[in-house]
Amino acid sequence: MTQVNAYAAQSATTPLTPFNFSRRDVGAHDVQIEILYCGVCHSDIHQVRNEWGNSIFPMVPGHEIVGRITKVGAHVKKFKEGDLAGVGCFVDSCRTCPACLAGDEQYCEVGMVATYNGYEKDGKTPTYGGYSTQIVVDENYTLKVSEKLSIEGVAPLLCAGITTYSPLRHVGVGKGHKVAVLGLGGLGHMAVKFASSFGAEVTMLSGSKSKEADAKKLGADHFVLTSDKNAMKDRANYFDFILNTVSAPHDYNAYLNLLGTNGTMIVVGAPPAPAEIPAFNLIMKRRSIIGSLIGGIKETQEMLNYCADHNITSDVEVINIDYINNAYERMLKNDVKYRFVIDIASLKN
Repeated sequence: MTQVNAYAAQSATTPLTPFNFSRRDVGAHDVQIEILYCGVCHSDIHQVRNEWGNSIFPMVPGHEIVGRITKVGAHVKKFKEGDLAGVGCFVDSCRTCPACLAGDEQYCEVGMVATYNGYEKDGKTPTYGGYSTQIVVDENYTLKVSEKLSIEGVAPLLCAGITTYSPLRHVGVGKGHKVAVLGLGGLGHMAVKFASSFGAEVTMLSGSKSKEADAKKLGADHFVLTSDKNAMKDRANYFDFILNTVSAPHDYNAYLNLLGTNGTMIVVGAPPAPAEIPAFNLIMKRRSIIGSLIGGIKETQEMLNYCADHNITSDVEVINIDYINNAYERMLKNDVKYRFVIDIASLKN
């Protein structure tokens, strides 16, 4: 066992504070990773505060992990000591169900093993995430990270990146498509980068006029202020796809009407309350709403390789670990461009 420094939430109502625990020894198929950077996802806040009702305490959050391998198991074939590696939102799955066999481990029918706030396959050992100095992961759930890119900007690709890349690839976004991205945050800024790089005409939909300049710097061709009724009316029946990244309550119908015939809204944000959608908003234009959850290991590796080839990273603000509670408050105010990333060196001091 290896002693690890971390930050953890002890309950849903207390701030994150220093915490120590033990990682398992490196098994035959495991790699040990010294964590260098860990992104801060909005879902970290939801889970730390038990807003989804499934929190396990103490909780060490973090599932956007980049580090360097310091030890490999006797039968590891894909990695060697010194390699850069990443860990995303899950660290294991059943490996035998149809979803796992298809490379969609995130939809494992038994249930994927979450990187944190979950249990190992034994059903009793809690998983602890990347707000920590080290992690031990099976090589088959570990990702190769290119040396080409700034690794602090790579960390959020392990969640925000794959969460937007996967659905855009799934629906086949490419040249000639008209894509709208709803919401310019951690997910939205990656969606703009990917959709633009795939050759689509990209429009940012936002309630904040101040975000127009940033949206266009990120690659958006157009900007629509959602409170401008005339601008919204002008885009009625216009888009092929809308990637909806908004997790706050909002009216889906206002945006469904922007889709043309056969248009699709892809939902990756998770508002706290159910949406009410009249059937005719779908029926009359054969519109559809689909959801998407991160991506499998193979697709996440594909995304990381694509980013290395096209020089795509997240826009980040690097923080020390002792700033994490302040970072959470700023995230709730949308006061970050566009992802906080923890420098884990600050945890070793």
